[in-house]
Amino acid sequence: MNIRAERVAGEIQKVLSEPIAELARENKAGIATVTSVRMSPDLQIAYVYVSVYGGKISPQAFMNIIETVKPELRQLVGSKVRLRLTPELRFFYDDTFDKIERIEQLLKEAKDSNKSVDENNKSVDEQ
Repeated sequence: MNIRAERVAGEIQKVLSEPIAELARENKAGIATVTSVRMSPDLQIAYVYVSVYGGKISPQAFMNIIETVKPELRQLVGSKVRLRLTPELRFFYDDTFDKIERIEQLLKEAKDSNKSVDENNKSVDEQ
């Protein structure tokens, strides 16, 4: 991304962060964060990545809610960010935190299984 696209992406992220967090609170979706925004080279499309954690509804259900309010969010971006054309917003679920949790779980399981193997080897050596 060029510098202008990065600046525009940063501004769009700032504008969308609070409304999306509020939308998550209203719909009991837990904590929702705009993790990043990437712009197409012509600044016509904004790819918005949203992370959702700890809600009573599934992340996919929350993404569907975002899709229903997309016109209002785009209008908000158009009023707050000075551009010739308001970019189309495309929302994606950012599952990075889910992947991190899974990796941590696997590492913990591997550590626990190594402890049990070590304990078994010690008891065999003592005999």
